[in-house]
Amino acid sequence: MKLLRYGPKGQEKPGILDGDGIIRDLSAVIDDFTPTTVIPENLDRLSRLNLQQLPAVSGKPRLGTPVTGMQKFIAVGLNYTDHASELNMELPGEPVLFTKHLNCLNGPDDNIELPEGSVKSDWEVELGFIIGTRAKNISESDSLSHIAGYTIVNDVSERAFQLEHGGQWMKGKSCDTFGPVGPWMVTTDEIGDPQQLQLFTEVNGQLVQNGTTANMIFPVSFLVAYISRFMTLEPGDIVCTGTPAGVGVGRKPQMFLKPGDHMRLGISGLGEQNQRVVAA
Repeated sequence: MKLLRYGPKGQEKPGILDGDGIIRDLSAVIDDFTPTTVIPENLDRLSRLNLQQLPAVSGKPRLGTPVTGMQKFIAVGLNYTDHASELNMELPGEPVLFTKHLNCLNGPDDNIELPEGSVKSDWEVELGFIIGTRAKNISESDSLSHIAGYTIVNDVSERAFQLEHGGQWMKGKSCDTFGPVGPWMVTTDEIGDPQQLQLFTEVNGQLVQNGTTANMIFPVSFLVAYISRFMTLEPGDIVCTGTPAGVGVGRKPQMFLKPGDHMRLGISGLGEQNQRVVAA
């Protein structure tokens, strides 16, 4: 299933994408996609619906994040071999974790607003997963069963804020609009092996990232179990898993976002995001 939320910001309704690419309204079935509605029992109930009996949504409505009301937005840094190589950094011995604060959440096609003083804002296409069942100190062998579905995250990053102002990375990762998620959450039964997905980013039509999740240093199954050692993952929590090579800070010469730029990002089986860059 491809589950989504559509409508004006703050007024989104739940929907599902049918086999013909038509959004079907789920408002008569659930109130919204929240931590309580992405648990396995509710997803199983939705999977048995006859989508042709649900109201079709006309036009091309704005899409919001596929889930709302989550507690945490966690990110993994330096998790691709090719990305570490382009930055001339050693491979980490354990996953590098940081937070993207919830104020940065954004719809998949909403504008990216460059904050005041931004000089090095960058793109990062990432595989994201959304937790479906509580995970605390779980084993790697059981970890994938705790995932409700997968999605795309653009881990937009202001590199000067992140790397040149001291402290932790979150200063460059949590600016308003810096966390586009979506266009939908694809349930795990449609994805299969999360380590065999292609990722890409285009900036103004130029292909800048073209990678595969096979190059992850720490696979999704390891990440779920590892993170659950340090914090309890709750339903609705989003984790983005790192980015492949091709980010602006790693290019020669370096290349950063400016107002008027357009980003297009995609992951096989998970759809695409399209964002315009504007000044805040």
